[in-house]
Amino acid sequence: MPQLNENFLKLEKNYLFINIAKKINAFKEANPEADIIRMGIGDVTLPIAPVVIEAMKKGCDEMGVKETFKGYEDSGAGYDFLREAVSGYYKSFGADVAPEEIRINDGAKSDCGNIVDIFGNDNIVLVTDPAYPVYVDSNLMNGRKIIYADSNEENGFAAMPDFGVHADIIYLCSPNNPTGSVYTEEQLKIWIDYAKQNNAVIIYDSAYEAFITEDGIPRSIYCVEGAKEVAIEMCSLSKTAGFTGMRCGYTVIPNELTVKASDGSDVSLAQLWGRRQGSKFNGVSYPVQCAAAAVFTDEGLKQIRENIAYYQENARIIADTMTELGVKFTGGVNSPYIWFKCPNNMGSWEFFDLMLSRIAVVGTPGEGFGKNGEGWFRLTAFGDRQRTVEAMERFKGLIKSL
Repeated sequence: MPQLNENFLKLEKNYLFINIAKKINAFKEANPEADIIRMGIGDVTLPIAPVVIEAMKKGCDEMGVKETFKGYEDSGAGYDFLREAVSGYYKSFGADVAPEEIRINDGAKSDCGNIVDIFGNDNIVLVTDPAYPVYVDSNLMNGRKIIYADSNEENGFAAMPDFGVHADIIYLCSPNNPTGSVYTEEQLKIWIDYAKQNNAVIIYDSAYEAFITEDGIPRSIYCVEGAKEVAIEMCSLSKTAGFTGMRCGYTVIPNELTVKASDGSDVSLAQLWGRRQGSKFNGVSYPVQCAAAAVFTDEGLKQIRENIAYYQENARIIADTMTELGVKFTGGVNSPYIWFKCPNNMGSWEFFDLMLSRIAVVGTPGEGFGKNGEGWFRLTAFGDRQRTVEAMERFKGLIKSL
């Protein structure tokens, strides 16, 4: 009889969004005429930019011609044309990332969960709480010890390190999912110094970097001195360019990032990750990589920024509603997420049920992201404009009635 990896039994029985889906389905069954507005899952709604679609079509056409047909991509790290495009994009906002340090993937979630394969199970993992559930779940699956840095109302949901506490692997996300908070250059430098003191590695999730609008907020951790010595960065085209259904992203592991093995030798994490991927991943399809490369052209960037601006306006509408009602919140400026405090000291699942039953608007309970999310709630700006306006009108009525 095979033995189970019983670390899986330590996970919540259902993923956060499965629980939400069950509640929505039950409500729909009881209220079939209800007009539900969904502002919970962070999925995009605008179509992919035309220049990107044309590039994908061209890539598909090339697959149908013997002279341009592509089979396996030799390196498994992505085609050179895409890695060079990503490198140029990094350089455009001040981060020096070489093409050979970039590996193309099928979205940041995959690499975020899989990167832990190259680290031993005895490592202590530090996660800021609240956090994207994948950070916690992927380490619980391997039985690692997880400690938390508290992000809360007092620190603007931007946790900082305790230099008296040791960690080996550190997860940071800026702009943050779910809270919409961001780290400044000075704050990231403190995290880098902490990682150096602990000989730790930072896994930095920059999936929402394209939504940053304010000066002084780095678009990449590699904009900060010393980061390439301690940090792996993961980014996704899901939110930058609407690739939630296309699946493409990239991970950067600097050439100088090494960790000591048990025999005292220095091991390149880039080489180790490349070996892991060579065994377990065959790469992203050629047409999708063609589409991704088009994102980073002048016309591609122009078109995706139009979509991002649409979502940013949605975020402004939600944030202005919170301000008008006197509801405390973070996010909405450098992020497509608005993270607000539930009224009347309600619990986050309690408020979820109230919103669904009273105004048929769906959000995400903060408790699903960790203990510091209890009493807080996330809304996304990825919906339709008129539906966003309608949801906020309903929300005003609900809050004023409490």
